[in-house]
Amino acid sequence: MNAVEIEAAISDLALEPFDAAEFAYAFLAAFGHKDTTLKRLRSGNNNSSDVPGGVLLRNNIHMAVCDAGAVGNALKALRSSPATSKARAKFILATDGQTLEAEERVSSSAGGETMACAYADFANHFGFFLPLAGISTIKEIKDNPIDVRATGRLNKLYVELLRDNPDWAKADKRADMNHFMARLVFCFFAEDTDIFNGEGLFTQTVEQMSESGSANTHEVLQAIFRAMNIRVAERASALPRLPNWANGFPYVNGGLFSGSTEVPRFSRMARTYLLHAGNLNWKQINPDIFGSMIQAVADDEERGALGMHYTSVPNILKVLNPLFLDDLRAQLAAAGDNRAKLLNLRRRMARIRVFDPACGSGNFLVIAYKKMREIEAEINRRRDEQHLRSALPLTNFRGIELRDFPAEIARLALIIAEFQCDVLYRGQKDALAEFLPLDAQNWIVCGNALRLDWLSVCPPTGTGVKLLADDLFGTPLAQAEIEFENEGGETYICGNPPYLGSTWQSAEQKDDLKAIFDHRCKTWKSLDYVAGWFMKAADYGTHTPCAAAFVSTNSICQGQQVAILWPLIFASGHEIAFAHTSFKWTNLASHNAGVTVAIVGIASPAPKVRRLFAMTDEGETVVKDVALINAYLVSGANVVVEKAVRPLNGLVEMLRGNMPYDGGHLLLTRDEVAALELRPALQNRFIRRIYGSAEFIRGLERYCLWIEDQHLDEALEIEAIAKRIEGVRKLRLASADKGARDMAARAHQMRETNIGVRHTIGVAAISSENRPFLPCGLLSSDQTVTNKMYALYDAPLWNMALIASRLHWVWIGTVCVRLEMRFSYSNTLGWNTFPVPLLTEQNKADLSACAENILLAREVHFPQTIADLYDPATMPENLRAAHARNDEVLERIYIGRRFKNDTERLEKLFELYTKMTVAAKAAPSAKKVKKT
Repeated sequence: MNAVEIEAAISDLALEPFDAAEFAYAFLAAFGHKDTTLKRLRSGNNNSSDVPGGVLLRNNIHMAVCDAGAVGNALKALRSSPATSKARAKFILATDGQTLEAEERVSSSAGGETMACAYADFANHFGFFLPLAGISTIKEIKDNPIDVRATGRLNKLYVELLRDNPDWAKADKRADMNHFMARLVFCFFAEDTDIFNGEGLFTQTVEQMSESGSANTHEVLQAIFRAMNIRVAERASALPRLPNWANGFPYVNGGLFSGSTEVPRFSRMARTYLLHAGNLNWKQINPDIFGSMIQAVADDEERGALGMHYTSVPNILKVLNPLFLDDLRAQLAAAGDNRAKLLNLRRRMARIRVFDPACGSGNFLVIAYKKMREIEAEINRRRDEQHLRSALPLTNFRGIELRDFPAEIARLALIIAEFQCDVLYRGQKDALAEFLPLDAQNWIVCGNALRLDWLSVCPPTGTGVKLLADDLFGTPLAQAEIEFENEGGETYICGNPPYLGSTWQSAEQKDDLKAIFDHRCKTWKSLDYVAGWFMKAADYGTHTPCAAAFVSTNSICQGQQVAILWPLIFASGHEIAFAHTSFKWTNLASHNAGVTVAIVGIASPAPKVRRLFAMTDEGETVVKDVALINAYLVSGANVVVEKAVRPLNGLVEMLRGNMPYDGGHLLLTRDEVAALELRPALQNRFIRRIYGSAEFIRGLERYCLWIEDQHLDEALEIEAIAKRIEGVRKLRLASADKGARDMAARAHQMRETNIGVRHTIGVAAISSENRPFLPCGLLSSDQTVTNKMYALYDAPLWNMALIASRLHWVWIGTVCVRLEMRFSYSNTLGWNTFPVPLLTEQNKADLSACAENILLAREVHFPQTIADLYDPATMPENLRAAHARNDEVLERIYIGRRFKNDTERLEKLFELYTKMTVAAKAAPSAKKVKKT
């Protein structure tokens, strides 16, 4: 269930008569728990509560219904209950049907947040309980559920209207439908904030003037919308004549009510939904939260995730603060009470343009506007000028959005934010006096950001719109050009563009990237879609000094994409000014772990001091001032790790495993081996255990035919083996690839036939990023690997200590390609480039002992698999200790002590890589001189 569905279910439960026996089960059902779960709880099989009247769902909640007036004691009993702790309940809740108290359980002794309210009011606190459904939530929604409620009400209305008006769901009418919904949102907000004369004017007028059967609801709405597009002085002569009851509405226009006033037909149910939505208190709406949520209403594919698409203010500020807000606050602090300095800062702010070329419903722009108004208000307070109208024009907050409904909502969200800020900082009277009529300028453009000229949408100068739109929401793209009337302003580009790895891009999206990159490089097809925004921002910055920062998948700062994208960015004169290294970017989606992202800020020129942010294991953000940040988001000079055919570090050569290219004929299951009915001697000769990534990590059994050339005749005498070899031969001969056809001559073998004489050190090609160490191990001489593993054949054991180290883990995670977020190991990018200091024989002996200890620690837990052993939550202590010892020994070789964190590890590795590559480039010329 999504947040909107949960809110509706909880609201329904709160309205029903209290049933002590059923409350706990109805509460759990409202959060999406299945009937089978509830049935087991009712029967007592899964209910381990030790509190009278209690119901306990493991890893979820411990509830108790108690006698009247005993809620406090019941909550105390739940808090001290051994069953609560044993079952790891996230919440405790007690109620007597009159009051309800709850507490969030956390690991710290201080306890979590608490909530107490009248039972009838507990639905207003549904956000407090969202973690019960696996939904991460935020303080704004916990404290004020209006945004989720409003989204839910409008969604019901939207779906009902499309059901009754199928033509409005078609492409040619969808824009009108979206425009209609934007008008409703404005009316709901206006009637609760005194913009309309009289509280509830819009909803009450619809309720009173439309028939209960709803036959004329659309006509009533048309009249209201038409009235708000006609100046009051002109209404008497307007034709057709306006009904008298519509004259109570003010003139709004500004493009919001111009154009067509057509309204879809309303059923009785749709009218009810409209009135229910109007009865909410829209005064408390958060335009950034509501805007993000409501955009899913108009998207058929996103509607199932309704209420989930909200980016929290703290996450947005990870972009905006270091981009420019921190500097404004620093200037405010430096100005103190100096009136001249404060005035100069206000004038500077009035010329700042914030531009989001993937603005969605405008949450980045809204937060930027609100934070700048906050700073401006403090300036005015210190200058004793609180009465002044804001100097920050909304037209300085510009955006591009591909879809029309979010673009409309973005404009509306900024309008609402401006009014709310005026009320907060100047007072209701002044805010109302200047709010209407709305400005008809269009500062949010609907179009493809990667195809539009950003300089025409947001030029480096000017605050006004060149052409005014008759219809605010139907402005042609050409009308987004700006007059050059205000020289010298600053431009800050920001946002959260679509990520989309190369595999998931549509043909149109690939064409977008082609238009940007094809004339610059030939390997652009491997880039994520978000790379287009970085390149466009860099191009923009070549025409005017600016700074830009985007949320991005961290893959553009890893692996092969670094070598493609970042040399182009750096060549444009831009450098990385600040960055947030990888962290989870979550929304309100149920059980959403969040995509792993980075934030990268670029500037030309970049500041002398760069800021590098990182998230600690405890979830705290730390910042480090550095001289330079490279494309891997590590402190240090710009460097690109390039594939190396041979090890640059003097290590043993690592090879990819054996490619079967066999159509399944050379690979066998345990049953297929048994079906061959080979004598033990022949089985030992012709059968080998073989591992790919899955087999090695999860302990899956797989075997292969392994036939040396000198034993081929003997193998062909075995009919079952001969059939398999013939199957391989036919498959390869039928291939269009000449190399494959050539391999048909040795159909008894894989493409490669590598196997260790003594042993093989193997490492999985694909593995989860959640494991703290790379999956590697030691295989015997009768075992081999497929191309889904990499191998060191007969290499000294100390090499495994390198692969199993945290140092190697962070190197691979940074410089190698990722598949989604999974590690994709590479010998050429990862092993051959891994910087290793010169190792003494004692170093090698110590590392060999560490590798042995890791293997012995695993052996204690046989038959647990690598997947079992390296689960971060259940990793055995002896194995964890063996790895810690390995890291200590290796890291002391590097710097004489343990590294403090992964950031320090990477900084050292890049320092050594730079030295190693310089030495490698110098080596051939030195040899050449020696020969002459």
